[in-house]
Amino acid sequence: MGRFDSVRFLLVCAAGVLAAVGVAHTAAAGLVDPEIAIGFGALIAVGELARLTMPGNREVAPIGAAAALGYTLLLDMGDVPARHSALQVVAVLTVGMTAGALPHLAVGRPPKLDAMARRLFTGGLLALAYRPLADGLFGLTRGRGEGWWPPLGVMALLIALMVLADVVLAAVLRAERVRAAFRVVLRDELRSAAPLWSAVSASGILLALASHSMGMAALLVFAAPLLVTQVAFRKYAGIRATYLQTVRALARVTEVGGYVEPGHSHRVSRMAVAIGRELGMAEPELLELEYAALMHDIGQLSLRDPIPGGATVLTDRGQARRIAELGAEVIRQTGVLDRVAEAVRRQCDSCAEDPPQASRIIKAANAYDDLVGGSTDRVRAAAALDRIRLGAGDEYDPEIVEAMTRVIGRLVPARRG
Repeated sequence: MGRFDSVRFLLVCAAGVLAAVGVAHTAAAGLVDPEIAIGFGALIAVGELARLTMPGNREVAPIGAAAALGYTLLLDMGDVPARHSALQVVAVLTVGMTAGALPHLAVGRPPKLDAMARRLFTGGLLALAYRPLADGLFGLTRGRGEGWWPPLGVMALLIALMVLADVVLAAVLRAERVRAAFRVVLRDELRSAAPLWSAVSASGILLALASHSMGMAALLVFAAPLLVTQVAFRKYAGIRATYLQTVRALARVTEVGGYVEPGHSHRVSRMAVAIGRELGMAEPELLELEYAALMHDIGQLSLRDPIPGGATVLTDRGQARRIAELGAEVIRQTGVLDRVAEAVRRQCDSCAEDPPQASRIIKAANAYDDLVGGSTDRVRAAAALDRIRLGAGDEYDPEIVEAMTRVIGRLVPARRG
């Protein structure tokens, strides 16, 4: 079992134990304020049902998360103190998330177990930290002159700690899954989580506070803006996914036309992104690198006679430069991929010409695939690396060659004697 599987297993087990304890305790003690629990539980279920996948293959459920925060932070409902315990919060979270996941399971779209476990685990930690303070905070709001500021401060602090725990857990899981440096993944997770958790946290706090004067009607009033936020996030994720699919389809034109070997663009892209991660590139840079690597050979469509096998590493430098420049011009016509076009244009430059890092990575990844193709033979891979190392320092960046060597060492299976 790898480290990723071990961390994932421990997280799922911890969330499972927490859920079992919460449900068992609530079943034994009885449901406190059942109409409130059912109302928030239903909104959590709706949020889980409407979960979406954000860029980077991140599964999120903003409506469910906001509803869970609202129920956890609730001080009173219509001026009647909220008396539910932390374990009841865990039970409502468990039942609501399970109910929302069942329709997805029925149609063959199971949720990501680690993402679901992380949402439950961090939500449970917040409840265990906050609910014991709820009675005292409710008393402060009724005290002379204190108002809502002390509870708001406590809410904000504990939510910030919960979000930090969630981001760290997500970064640990992702770093192991994609084999990237933890500090780089943590930075990407913080950048990705900031806008989402800002909206979710504000909605959760407002939902908890609005219940003081609006009662259960607050659930209906806040459901509408939460749904609008959900639609906005879904549209953004859909646009990103469609964009990548379009680029991948465009990249396959060279393969369909017989200009390059089948799967070449995909293999170069996968290798380039793996090298970029090995070097600590941030997620936005990796996305641009993936686009450029997928379309690095699109200039070959201008050739009257295709290069044998599409192997530009075996052609003369002048022709390779013309192919790169023509490909860059095609990409630049989109009007939105200028950095990608520049990476493609300069992929044939020598190290002395100081091309962008993405260009240097594509050059090395393309040369390796031109020499090896789809083969997984370790001897052939070693021979290709030896040939590329001969050009290190002039044609190929030595740091990138070493990073590629480490990546290939993981990807190419060892020979069995």
